[in-house]
Amino acid sequence: MPDEPQTLDPAAPPARTATSTATTADSSAPARPHGGGTSPAVQSPPAAPGPRWSLALVTVGLVLAALNLRPAITSFGALLADVSDGLHMSGSVAGVLTSVPPLCFAVFGITAPRLARRFGPAAVVCAGMAAIFTGLVVRPFATGTAGFLAASALALMGIAVSNVLMPVIVKRYFPDRVGSMTGLYSMALALGTSVAAAATVPMTDALGGDWRLGLGVWAALAALAVLPWIPLLRDRARDGAGGGTGDKPAAPAETAAPRVARSRTAWALGCFFGLQATGAYITMGWMPQIFRDAGVPASTAGVLLAVTMVMGVPLAFVIPRLATRMRNQGPIVVALGLCGLAGYTGLFLAPAGGAWLWAVLLGVSNCSFPLALTMIGLRSRTGAGVVRLSAFAQSVGYLISIPGPLLVGVLYQHSGGWSLPVALMGGLMVPQMIIGCLAGRDRTVEDEC
Repeated sequence: MPDEPQTLDPAAPPARTATSTATTADSSAPARPHGGGTSPAVQSPPAAPGPRWSLALVTVGLVLAALNLRPAITSFGALLADVSDGLHMSGSVAGVLTSVPPLCFAVFGITAPRLARRFGPAAVVCAGMAAIFTGLVVRPFATGTAGFLAASALALMGIAVSNVLMPVIVKRYFPDRVGSMTGLYSMALALGTSVAAAATVPMTDALGGDWRLGLGVWAALAALAVLPWIPLLRDRARDGAGGGTGDKPAAPAETAAPRVARSRTAWALGCFFGLQATGAYITMGWMPQIFRDAGVPASTAGVLLAVTMVMGVPLAFVIPRLATRMRNQGPIVVALGLCGLAGYTGLFLAPAGGAWLWAVLLGVSNCSFPLALTMIGLRSRTGAGVVRLSAFAQSVGYLISIPGPLLVGVLYQHSGGWSLPVALMGGLMVPQMIIGCLAGRDRTVEDEC
């Protein structure tokens, strides 16, 4: 990500006076857990981010927002064959559509810090939820691939900016509870993912078998997610700074933010994020089709995807808490990678025979996502650093993940089977483990910049 000329915290408003800049405590400076770096900085205790109702509202907003960060994708994956037939797509075109999510996340996610600096994180997340709602409402009415793609891109744009700002909001409002709050919204994200995967096909059948209704019903959940963020818009300055309570002045911007593009750890984290995202989006986009082609009924294939996704519900809460207690997250990276390697091996050898076991193993492997989010919070000491590192790692990561789903679609169409695609997916687990160990080392981007 190119360096921006302004080095202040992108989510903080400008300081009102020189006096307030010099005397107000930095409200976004995080408490450092274990594994946070070797060069501690002297930081003031974080100011309370607002009244109790505000923190409760942020918590509800985080959970509802997280529930909406994947249904637009997994509901499409569950109905991929029906949508492809309805819109007359080839396997390659369907592969392009499964590559659209990471492309949108890379392109739009990089704008999140600038938007957060201008409007405040809560306002951007609120707008993101509104974009998801609009895209999901419009998408079922598409009469061709181009319209379907445009509506999907709108929803994915909202998901992209929210993806980047979730760690930022956690770091700002809950600086001493990064692990538990990251686990909470990661658990909600996994729950939304798995419910959409499991329920989309049955709901579509209950609605008369129309895939358009089966996709559009998820707009209701997005509409609900807009509501908690609206009251937070009335005090944008406090929201942007994570600032004080009552009559306390808002916190100033932090000191210089690190130029993360110069950090080897930031690049390792971006590559790790990209490799785990590649596996996740291939799984969400293609796993139901793999099982269906192996003779598994469509409804069961959707449930198998749901099993894969639902594994993240408990583990997404446990893994971030465990990661914050370790100085080096490499052992967790390896354990998750080995589960993925075993799952893909089974999918290669006996896709239908051990389907439930492979779904469980791949679900455990996909918990590299909440681990990557947690490491974003651990690899920087400041809120400004987290903003930049989150945008950088996610944008680089999603760019890396773009070819994966497309390549799987092309290999599937031209090889006439799933042997080559599954072998590719399993092979990617090896570099993921190696690079993840580099990203998990006990250091911060500030040390390296």
